[in-house]
Amino acid sequence: MKKELKKKKAFNDFDLEDLERSFSKSNDFKKSAYCNKKTGTNFSFIFFTTLTDQQIISKSILPGLLLGEFSKLDDLKKLLPSADIQICEDLSGTEQKLLNGYVMILVDDEEKKAAFIAAQKEFVRELGHAEVEHTVIGPKEAFVESFGQNLNLIRKRLPISELTIEEYSVGSISKTPVAVIYIAGITNEDNVNMVKERLENVDFDEITDSSYIVQLISDNSKSPFPQLLDTERPDRAAAVLAEGKVVIVVDGSPHVLITPTTFAEFFSSFEDYFLNWIVASFVRILRAFAVIFSIQITPIYVATLTYHQEMIPSDLMGTLVSSRQHIPLPPFYEALLLELVIELLREAGARLPTKVGQTIGIVGGIVIGTASVEAGLTSNVLLIFIALAALAAFATPVYKMNNTIRLLRFPFLFFANLWGLVGVLFCSCLLLTHMVRLTSLGRPFLQPFYPPRYRDLKDSFVRFPFSPLRPVYLRTQNPYRFHQEKTKKAKKDIDE
Repeated sequence: MKKELKKKKAFNDFDLEDLERSFSKSNDFKKSAYCNKKTGTNFSFIFFTTLTDQQIISKSILPGLLLGEFSKLDDLKKLLPSADIQICEDLSGTEQKLLNGYVMILVDDEEKKAAFIAAQKEFVRELGHAEVEHTVIGPKEAFVESFGQNLNLIRKRLPISELTIEEYSVGSISKTPVAVIYIAGITNEDNVNMVKERLENVDFDEITDSSYIVQLISDNSKSPFPQLLDTERPDRAAAVLAEGKVVIVVDGSPHVLITPTTFAEFFSSFEDYFLNWIVASFVRILRAFAVIFSIQITPIYVATLTYHQEMIPSDLMGTLVSSRQHIPLPPFYEALLLELVIELLREAGARLPTKVGQTIGIVGGIVIGTASVEAGLTSNVLLIFIALAALAAFATPVYKMNNTIRLLRFPFLFFANLWGLVGVLFCSCLLLTHMVRLTSLGRPFLQPFYPPRYRDLKDSFVRFPFSPLRPVYLRTQNPYRFHQEKTKKAKKDIDE
């Protein structure tokens, strides 16, 4: 009964004690007391020196509080030139606000109120060129690690009131700001609600990059295929928003996420839309051929030499026999050795500094390839195939899909060694079955091929002229991008 009848502490005393207990070991936690010279009002400053900008405090906040007509917290909005001043009676979020760079102000005469003033210190990297999605034609701006800057890059490209940005805090420790962006009146509300629900259900302690979100909210986290498309280009993010998709921006990440997405989108560069549709279609078909070649050429080589020698043309047989005359290894181990060497060179080149990595990749490839052929460990024909397969894999414009293609060559290689071309066909069926069952935000990953969406085929592995309709599989609220009849009529009137 004594505990129940114990007098409750004053609001300010309880909060200050709690803050001091939580952050007493942190040297950057500061609490300072001041007095207004005109009104004699006593007030306290509480903030983190490492999270707040001292220039804002010393030049914009303190002078007004010390020299202005300041007697209560409600006067702050008139005195201070800050757009983000929050007067709160419920201080349940005090700790989070302080850790987000706010300055907390307490007045001795107002025990049940506190003010929070935004004074965040931000170190923003300057806008630069896109490094992964580099294009010759089109805008050069790329996202940076600043959350606010990335939202600005999208907002300025879509200056409409329907553009909706909803922010969440994800991560029990990191409290990472995450924004869900969509265009109201166009984007399917089911897609938006599903993204929100998955973000709210994320139970993870630290989110440091958008790649974490991809793994945590994907439909099938056990699949090697990425089910959310990431991009570092603001123009691409704005374009997919206009199509009716949802964009996810994560604080601290220079890549934003696009969902739902399809398999074909991972093989299309945004530069394709800056080119003539005939040229763009040719490039996309070339990329599709490069992917198939990269995955299948080495397994077909192993299967043919191991089980199906009768399929080799007689003119080519002599070349293959002479190239493998002194090779002690079977085709499978020979191919596996070279594939692993290529992967090691690629990984070493990626981890080393840029100039050193390029040198290691070029010199290492030439030296090891030449030495292995001269030593009789590998044939020169297979070395050519391996080099072409590695080159073809780089034609994929999305890095994460590039990694998937690198991985897929190995199961195909093992099945080719087991059952020859039948094994290659069997592995292809397994892969196709997996892809048919795969979804992105509940939408089929293989569309418009399965289920067939003939209208969406115009922007898949080929790119026809701009369509007046948005993609069917997105089921947007407004399916029209522009009215073709009005465009033709306006063009005809101009010509006349």
